[in-house]
Amino acid sequence: MLTKIVIKNYRTFQDFTLEFDPKMNILVGDNDRGKSTLLEAIGLALTGRIRGRLLAQELSPYLFNKDVVDGYIDALRAGAQARPPELIIDLFFDPKTAPPTLKGTNNLLKSDEPGVRIRASLNPDYEAEYREFVADPLQVRLVPTEYYKVDWLDFAGNGITFHRMPATASLIDATNIHLQSGVDYYLNGIISSHLKAGERVELARAYRSLRENFADDDAIIKINQKLRGAQGEVSDRELTLSIDVSQKTNWESNIVPHLDDLPFQFVGKGEQSTLKILLALNKQVEDAHVVLVEEPENHLSFPNLGKLIRKISTKCEDKQVFITTHSSYVLNKLGLENLVLLSAEQGFRLSSLPADTQDYFRKLSGYDTLRVVLARRSILVEGPSDELVIQRAYRDAHGCLPVEDGVDVINIRGLSFKRFLDIASLLEHNQVAVITDNDGNDAAEVKARYDAFGGFDNISVHVGEDKNFPTLEPQLLKANGREVLNTVFGTTFATDDELLAYMKGRKTTVALAIFESAESVTMPGYIADAVA
Repeated sequence: MLTKIVIKNYRTFQDFTLEFDPKMNILVGDNDRGKSTLLEAIGLALTGRIRGRLLAQELSPYLFNKDVVDGYIDALRAGAQARPPELIIDLFFDPKTAPPTLKGTNNLLKSDEPGVRIRASLNPDYEAEYREFVADPLQVRLVPTEYYKVDWLDFAGNGITFHRMPATASLIDATNIHLQSGVDYYLNGIISSHLKAGERVELARAYRSLRENFADDDAIIKINQKLRGAQGEVSDRELTLSIDVSQKTNWESNIVPHLDDLPFQFVGKGEQSTLKILLALNKQVEDAHVVLVEEPENHLSFPNLGKLIRKISTKCEDKQVFITTHSSYVLNKLGLENLVLLSAEQGFRLSSLPADTQDYFRKLSGYDTLRVVLARRSILVEGPSDELVIQRAYRDAHGCLPVEDGVDVINIRGLSFKRFLDIASLLEHNQVAVITDNDGNDAAEVKARYDAFGGFDNISVHVGEDKNFPTLEPQLLKANGREVLNTVFGTTFATDDELLAYMKGRKTTVALAIFESAESVTMPGYIADAVA
């Protein structure tokens, strides 16, 4: 199994290190954070290939980290003797199972461990040509990969071949699996496993007979009679139409898969995606040590995603699995402890979450766990009415809705703040604010419930200060007064008690009216502080 990866100057990653779990690794991150790139890097180190071709054949200036390339070019133009950047991927193996011949210190960590590296660097044989090229720095706009060589080595410094590689990888990406024409390799395997040899022979014979009978159709006979009249125009030989009955064209390439009598290409994208992934698993996983799955949730409904995840878990039980996802369902079902949050510098996992918190999210698959993981700033609220009011408060303070500013207001549907704060405590760059009612208690007493998170700069708790105003509705009445709220709601209540009873009985309606109102609304201090 793989223990860790170290990457230098490859795509998103300039200096990147990540340790792996021996079983399940769920890779999450915002767009362009390197999820797919990491799968690609693992596959590249294990196979020496990218998109099915050797890296030496596919080496492009755009595979190099842009910031490093820009720094290299700037240094050249400043007159410095800058060396062109290297691209290195070091993949470390478990020393308990890896062949000792792979062991050495030929890696970025200089650690005496088994592993393989793939490296693209300036070829010394082209040093003179390179020097001539960079003599005029203004013509250097990209990395001159024409002067590069690619080495695929073990950590002992010896060249790697596929026969020496102790681990094999299977990359499964439904968007790149083609299953359109004929019965391809995957389906052929399933047919082979369900049909006896005699049945396959009968299928081939029936298909051949069908093609042979084509020429006996009355319509085809008439057409061929007309075509025979064209003899001499295109050839001296007789021209007719028929179907090739040679062995070269067999039923596998011409019979197409159907699902419920629909040709596969006309089936919904979700069904196609599921079938492609499962067929790829059947074909590839049996002999693979490492399974890489790219966003299995694409085009799938919630129930079908559940079925697929269960099948992936079963088929990959004894493999080391890497899955990229944006789905909280995938994350919760496969385990928060397996989550790896990616940034350009590093990846870190949430395996240090308390066991009961991990179990909590695993059971509540509908919870948007990844929202608090992926958002740079989150505001946690207790219910839908709070969510609407906070949206309005943020818009009043910043001139736009939270989502337009990259801020996520998350209705956690109850008092499970601590579960989410367990996650937030591991995400030092993600600001998380809790907005909660005092429920008739002193604000200090309510905040004391979250003392365990008091040492985290990225976590804040906001509670209404006056315990005589226990929930959101009385807090809004205190901040605005009856006259203002009557205008907002289009009501004419004569007493605060009547207005408050109306607000409590229609929480969501009242919150929506506040959100949509053109009137100026004063927010309670604890809410204003949370959205500032």
